[in-house]
Amino acid sequence: MSFLEIKALTKRFFDMTAVDDFSLSVERGEFVSLLGPSGCGKTTTLQMIAGFEDPSSGSIILNGRNLSKVPARKRGLGIVFQTYALFPHMTVEQNVAFGLEMRGISGDDRRQKIANALDLVKLSHLAKRFPKAMSGGQRQRVALARALVIEPELLLLDEPLSNLDAKLREEMQLELRRIQQDAGVTTLLVTHDQSEAMALSDRIAVMQNGRLMQIGTPFDTYESPKSSFISNFLGKSNCLDARLISTGDDGAKLDVNGIQITGPAVNLLPGKVLISLRPERIDIVDSAEGVLPARVLERIFLGDQWLFRLETTIGNLLVVRRNRGRREAEPGETVHIAWLPEHLRILPQSQENVA
Repeated sequence: MSFLEIKALTKRFFDMTAVDDFSLSVERGEFVSLLGPSGCGKTTTLQMIAGFEDPSSGSIILNGRNLSKVPARKRGLGIVFQTYALFPHMTVEQNVAFGLEMRGISGDDRRQKIANALDLVKLSHLAKRFPKAMSGGQRQRVALARALVIEPELLLLDEPLSNLDAKLREEMQLELRRIQQDAGVTTLLVTHDQSEAMALSDRIAVMQNGRLMQIGTPFDTYESPKSSFISNFLGKSNCLDARLISTGDDGAKLDVNGIQITGPAVNLLPGKVLISLRPERIDIVDSAEGVLPARVLERIFLGDQWLFRLETTIGNLLVVRRNRGRREAEPGETVHIAWLPEHLRILPQSQENVA
């Protein structure tokens, strides 16, 4: 049995199902993100694990212990909220000590645990400071130290970086991953930020409409999405209607708006399908190497890369091209594009794909 086993977890609010038959296994020490848009059920799932919401059905087993009837205060979980929820009238040291005091831990043992937690988040030098005199990133690390000082079996993170600006959020992603690995604590993160989930996680559980749609490593989930929803939610993607003509050992043949292209073999019957192609997988090439001609509709400079919107006979396509420090095609110009057949993803038309 895995360290954390969530089985057929369901939560209904009157006639609305927020979480629908959700099952997930998490190994000890693993970092798993629940990723999805607002309203997909990820926070409700976390609240049921924490004990703040009662499941309508299903079970939560942590290290062999069924949490279904255990009150939140007795589950021994570490929780970090979006707002950090620090006590403004307490110093860093006092905030971190709070959970230990509630558990009756005092004396040298408490002082040592506080020192270890502050050392883990690199805030030992700010132990006497109050939260209002700290940056957002520092307050977030105080919240982490307070959650970790009780040595929880499971750490729950509810959008902990969403209140930080973009640059600080990137820095804190690295810090959060380091802290989690140093502590060795099993961690569940709730986020709607795709880049955050991919940067931090061992595995990503993508949710839609209360259901688990796909779970896998960040690389596998990004490269092999099971639906157009996942393909578009995890980064940018070009999704087009197509018709699968045939598929076999030599690959698949497709018709896209009257143009025949090839892709990898798939376990689908001929007929209507969707194709997905990442913008960074499309190259702008010399005409002799091109698969299709294209007219540049828009060109946006993003610093380290260019983003193009191209008009082609199979539809409009986004293309990402690394900034090489030289001239790029301008709007109105004609270019030629190409991609490798194995980079094409062929998906069923139905969006009801599950993990």
